[in-house]
Amino acid sequence: MLNMKIIKLEAKKFSDKILLMKGITKKTVEEHLKLYQGYVNKYNEIQENLSGLKDEDYTKANQVFSNIRELKVELSFAWGGVINHEIYFSHLGGKGGTASGKLLEQIEKDFGSFENYKKDLKATGISARGWVWTGFNYREDRLVNYLGDSQNTYSMWGVEPLVALDTYEHAYFIDYGVNRAGYIDSFFENLDWKVVEENFQDVAGCCGEDCQCE
Repeated sequence: MLNMKIIKLEAKKFSDKILLMKGITKKTVEEHLKLYQGYVNKYNEIQENLSGLKDEDYTKANQVFSNIRELKVELSFAWGGVINHEIYFSHLGGKGGTASGKLLEQIEKDFGSFENYKKDLKATGISARGWVWTGFNYREDRLVNYLGDSQNTYSMWGVEPLVALDTYEHAYFIDYGVNRAGYIDSFFENLDWKVVEENFQDVAGCCGEDCQCE
């Protein structure tokens, strides 16, 4: 037994504004938050199980099936479920509209216009089976929209997610049934661009009159 270090996660608290959104009901959000709490719980549980592995679990490691493989895969799934939902809930509860400042300039540079960006993100969201992100690609110095069919699939290395759109049915089925496009429209209407812009400043460098960077 390796007695690996365990770092227990605690679920974050989000703004009460996410319970008062237009087009995404309080019921949907409350049920969705329960799923987020479940990912936190499972991440902690999997850590404990990994810490309790015996020597024979390591000697029997196998890419087809083994205890260590199963736990490592599900650890990444649970971690994705935690982080994706934290980004998602942290930038909801806003008034929608458009981005501004340096973020808007970057969007227009990379997509041609803000409307083109929204069109691409919406189409990507309709095409996804799990999540869609707008991320900043450090190597290419640009914004990209990309998708994942699960909490832990299709990772793009060196890309920092700034916008996270949950396209699992649990995010919208109570309110929209199979109308995912309508849900994505409501997502845009409730997005807090100020939060996204602050995150963009952190990852893409200094911007704005109040910048403290040197």
